[in-house]
Amino acid sequence: MNLLLIGVLLAFIAIGYQLGLKKSRNIAGQGNNSAVLHSRPGYYGSLVALWCGIPSCLIFILWSLFEPMMLSHMVFSQVPADVLSHLDPAGKSVLLDRVKAIASGFGVTDQAQPYELAIAKQYAEALSIGNYAQFVVVISIALAGLVFANRKINKSFRARNYVERMISISLALCSGVAILTTIGIVMSMLSEALRFFHFVEPSAFFFGREWNPGFSTTGNAEGSYGLLPLLWGTILVSIIALLVAIPIGLFIAIYLAEYASPRLRAWAKPTIEILAGIPTIVYGVFALMVVGPFFKMLGDSVGLHINATSALTAGFVMGVMIIPFVSSLSDDIITQVPRTLRDGSLGLGATKSETIRQVVLPAALPGIIGAFLLAASRAIGETMIVVLAAGNSPLLQINPLEAVSTVTVTIVNQLTGDTDFASPQALVAFALGLTLFVITLGLNIVALYIVRKYREQYE
Repeated sequence: MNLLLIGVLLAFIAIGYQLGLKKSRNIAGQGNNSAVLHSRPGYYGSLVALWCGIPSCLIFILWSLFEPMMLSHMVFSQVPADVLSHLDPAGKSVLLDRVKAIASGFGVTDQAQPYELAIAKQYAEALSIGNYAQFVVVISIALAGLVFANRKINKSFRARNYVERMISISLALCSGVAILTTIGIVMSMLSEALRFFHFVEPSAFFFGREWNPGFSTTGNAEGSYGLLPLLWGTILVSIIALLVAIPIGLFIAIYLAEYASPRLRAWAKPTIEILAGIPTIVYGVFALMVVGPFFKMLGDSVGLHINATSALTAGFVMGVMIIPFVSSLSDDIITQVPRTLRDGSLGLGATKSETIRQVVLPAALPGIIGAFLLAASRAIGETMIVVLAAGNSPLLQINPLEAVSTVTVTIVNQLTGDTDFASPQALVAFALGLTLFVITLGLNIVALYIVRKYREQYE
């Protein structure tokens, strides 16, 4: 029924647009002389479509939100008091699912109780009536909006002002949704992290040098919850990744921006950027099955012990993954350097390589640093590659050939399996996530500030 209603509503919106367009053109007269109208005919059609669609869509959304609540209230009001008194929230949810299953005709696996059959019958009737009522109300409101907006069309009606105001409000609402979603994510992590700090002192978490959480059924914080080993593992893997990505990515950017022909650049840059579209789980499997064993075999051939799962393996593959971030952003920055700087350097007798080293790169340096910081934040927040390729050894060690554990690996480990989310063993994942969020947010803010300052200088 909902799909049918949405289809009919879209049809009404399309009809409303055509009616508004046609009426405005009739008012404009022969040749569609829109000079006699305050707004162009398309604005009048859009106004009718908006009046037809927005109120009816709001009613449809509100109806869809409140109807399940009203039906649930109706179900529990019909349950016998002696049965309802013995139901906890989980039992009520199970009963509601059983009633819905019986009402839908699928039934339940065991024998349904007589009161369940009676409630399911009433539920099905109420749901059917509600669907038809929703269809009639929404379509009636759409039709009323269509007629109302169509009657308001005349030569002096400011349709453009109304349409642009509605568009501005819609854009502001969309921006608000994005901002509120971000705030909701941060607040949910913050609230759970504060619950964790009731079990563990913040100083012991942020400055602890040992990570060994003990899993218990008592809800106590057994073991050690030191962040430093995980933070160091994250930094070590990220440094290796940047050591791989920054030189290669920067050299690629210099070549594409300064040396490559337009034909080569046209297909080389999109080909390199394909690396950014490969799922990270594919990189992780590649690191685990190919790169790790290759490094181990290479180390054995020279008498050096290298773990197949190590910071080197994870960092190398992660560096390959973020090469497009460095190369693409750096290429865009280098190409924005004014041509006059290059011409002036060449005119003074400098070679092309000298111009690149002494003029182009210094001029583009703020933007390139911003690209490096964005790539660093991407490396710090990576999960699947380090889960499969870095190992799980939360120790403070500087040897990149050994296994390490990162913040993201630990979050996955702490939230895997049957977990009591009220225990410190699970709540620590939110503290780790909040720490990682703050680090990456800081890097992104610094990078965006540097890039914006650069763009203001050359645009």
